[in-house]
Amino acid sequence: MRVPRDISGKELVKRLEAFGYLETRQSGSHVRVTTSVQGEHHVTIPMHDELRVGTLSSILSDVAIHFSLSKADAIQKLFGR
Repeated sequence: MRVPRDISGKELVKRLEAFGYLETRQSGSHVRVTTSVQGEHHVTIPMHDELRVGTLSSILSDVAIHFSLSKADAIQKLFGR
């Protein structure tokens, strides 16, 4: 499954709430989100208007590994594609 294009950091933070992630701190232009579902897990997201495809792909892979999902399943849950 393809990684979505034109996703902002702000939109990704909002969509990650589906996995229980909440914003825990911000340092400059980066936000750290944390979930306690299936153990504590942190992800740092750059708050850019448009995330680079490689950056988004890496974040989605990290989330998928934490939840023991395939990357395609994580994309499906977050973006409904």
